[in-house]
Amino acid sequence: MSEIIKVGMADLKVCTSPDGVTTLGLGSCVGIAIRDPVTKIGGLAHIMLPDSTAIRGGESNIPKFADTGIVELVRQMEALGAKRSRMTAKLAGGAMMFAFQNKSDLVRVGDRNVEASKKVLAKLQIPILAEDTGETYGRTVIFYPETGDYVIRAVGKPEKVI
Repeated sequence: MSEIIKVGMADLKVCTSPDGVTTLGLGSCVGIAIRDPVTKIGGLAHIMLPDSTAIRGGESNIPKFADTGIVELVRQMEALGAKRSRMTAKLAGGAMMFAFQNKSDLVRVGDRNVEASKKVLAKLQIPILAEDTGETYGRTVIFYPETGDYVIRAVGKPEKVI
């Protein structure tokens, strides 16, 4: 019997097939799903902010930030037997959740989260296979490491699988 493991905000979880991982309410946050297709070990990080060094005490909540959370997710997957050289990633979220259009970095947090996530994955040499990012709506996601399916649900939109 497979289980769907809940990932909270500023949280991460790893699992093995046939289990999956889910997170609710990705607005400007980004859900980074990573898997090793051989071992079928996968995980999901729900990051809120791009850079732990920009906030005093940021290092105390590792999953909250792209620069620390993605590295920790990969570390935990490797501890279960996944190999980084085989890992692939998919991204969802990073929306602009405010109605007004403003180029301020404070408002652009979704864009900055996506950019930071891509930068960390590139540094770790983990290719991004697909993404559903940006726009102006929140998302709920479920990731299945067994197949690599990343199911994305949004209010008023058809469900999609990337």
